[in-house]
Amino acid sequence: MLPGHDRMKAMGMLLLATFFWGTSFILMKGLVVLQQDLVEASTWHLAALSLILRFGIAGLLLLFWNMRQLRKMTWLEFYEGAGLGVVGGLGLLFQMDGVNHTSASTAAFLTQCYCIFIPLLVACRKREWPSRTIALSTAMVLAGVAILSQFDFRKMEMGRGELEVIIASLFFTAQILWLERPLFAKNNPHNFTFVMFIVVAIIFIPVPLSTGGLAMSIAAYKSLPAIALIVFIAIFCTNIAYGLMNYWQPHVDATRAGLIYCSEPVFTSIFALFLPQWISIFASIDYSNETVTQQQFFGGGLIVAANIFILAQAARAAKRASKAIQNVQ
Repeated sequence: MLPGHDRMKAMGMLLLATFFWGTSFILMKGLVVLQQDLVEASTWHLAALSLILRFGIAGLLLLFWNMRQLRKMTWLEFYEGAGLGVVGGLGLLFQMDGVNHTSASTAAFLTQCYCIFIPLLVACRKREWPSRTIALSTAMVLAGVAILSQFDFRKMEMGRGELEVIIASLFFTAQILWLERPLFAKNNPHNFTFVMFIVVAIIFIPVPLSTGGLAMSIAAYKSLPAIALIVFIAIFCTNIAYGLMNYWQPHVDATRAGLIYCSEPVFTSIFALFLPQWISIFASIDYSNETVTQQQFFGGGLIVAANIFILAQAARAAKRASKAIQNVQ
């Protein structure tokens, strides 16, 4: 774990990653809207196809950028990257399909359910109760999720999109905890990130082949705007964002990292107010801007407040650590 000041820098880098991810919900939904005008394909087909291209392009870019270090890859780096690729890829598949059946902002907020799962799993693993701040933040996130998903307590059910995104968050929980394992502490982030990208691209190849075939997949990208969108997503929302995550997250404990990632839906909600219209003009599609609903305001507000509480606690801890070092010196 890094000293207090450097730990704050690590948390800042993770926050920057969420900024880029904040655009991905809207961009991916806009891409699917465009492709559904081009082909009659299921959302599963289009979601899997986009993941293949998104991570395939990102993997090729990293290959050219990091060729020398990749030659020195260890088995442990391959193992870490493969694990991240499988659990992260499955999470993204459910998330990308789910976003097509609910609003981008709601999907972004519900993705943060891992803020509930991580503290509970960590507490079970350490056989101790979470801190009061963590417990309060978790309760606030749980309430926010119930509001955002408009959960029907009488029927105990929610919509397809909301349910798929919550399933995705389970896989993201595993991804965050996998990345935190001390076993991987000395691994080169560039090497295992490359493996992660390639694994995600490969494991989903059977999905579009079995749900429409190669011809339908090619037709889905017979449009310059579609190609431009997937390239942008591959570079900014994948290569840069996951590069930041994989490099800096091991320097922050899993619980704090999970709550930092709660900033992602805030960025998504802001972008959703104007970015869909920009995409509509660029791609000649009908994709309307979102408005802030009461559910998003109150549910999202609870999740954001939980994130602020945990960051404030981390800032106080960093300040105390810094003073302790100064006193020793």
